[in-house]
Amino acid sequence: MGQLVVETTELTKRYNGFTAVNSLNLKIEEGEMFGFLGANGAGKTTTLLMLLGLTEPTSGTVRVCGMDPTRDARDVKRQVGYLPERVGFYEDLTARQNLQFTANLNHMRRTEAEEKIDAVLGTVGLARVKDQNVGTFSKGMKQRLGIADILVKEPRLAFLDEPTTGIDPNGIDDILKLISGMGKRGITVIFCSHILPQVQRLCSRVGIMSKGNLVADGAIDRLGREVVAAGKFRIEAELEGVGPDVIAAVRGVKGVHEVDAIESTLIIAAESDLRGQISRAIIESGALLLGMKVEEYDLETIFKRYSSEA
Repeated sequence: MGQLVVETTELTKRYNGFTAVNSLNLKIEEGEMFGFLGANGAGKTTTLLMLLGLTEPTSGTVRVCGMDPTRDARDVKRQVGYLPERVGFYEDLTARQNLQFTANLNHMRRTEAEEKIDAVLGTVGLARVKDQNVGTFSKGMKQRLGIADILVKEPRLAFLDEPTTGIDPNGIDDILKLISGMGKRGITVIFCSHILPQVQRLCSRVGIMSKGNLVADGAIDRLGREVVAAGKFRIEAELEGVGPDVIAAVRGVKGVHEVDAIESTLIIAAESDLRGQISRAIIESGALLLGMKVEEYDLETIFKRYSSEA
């Protein structure tokens, strides 16, 4: 396991007898793109508030960048960036002036800050409007500025809460590319969104909250196998000519549990990714292999199944 940026142990938050987050155990490693999912009231937002040090846990422990966000709030904030769903800036200040304010709060040297501000405004595509008041900006432009605000700090960890809400399709693609760029910079990203295809595009691992509990945590393909295929890999092999000999050959591969033939396609359930062994068995049986793939699982199906079972 790599260095942990987030670690919670039995983290719990109660409000007047209501348990919003129940005994949460979560670990996020440095450099991960982690999708944090949950319907309204699932406990996701309360968890974020505790990780950010904006509300105190009822019990349990939380460490962010190795620190307690409640006791070491100022130090945590220096290493953490946050883009809320409704990003707030001083609208009577320019984009550059807003970022200078952030740089000042983080005690950056003036010359260093000016160079960095120009660089990140170029990165997010706002260089031409850097001296315009933010009050004239569209929603998408403000979201870009919110990402620039994070990049100026060069944080270890960034929380992104519904970062594409209210943005047109072209703008969404640009925002997602910028978020992906954060990961390439080595920033750990916790990405919260109800738009599941966006989460699947960016994140390899997700956590799903339901009724205050973390009901699923893992790589999307593993969770998909658990939900759809009872923990097994589902492999599709397209052939020219499906006969009993090739079916028997594939069934004879160690680790293959089931083989079904649908016209020119074999649907294979296996305990691991056995495409190499299966392809050899097909070729040695005399059949012509046209293509092979492991089934990709839809995050929406995974989310609905785990949420309904909670």
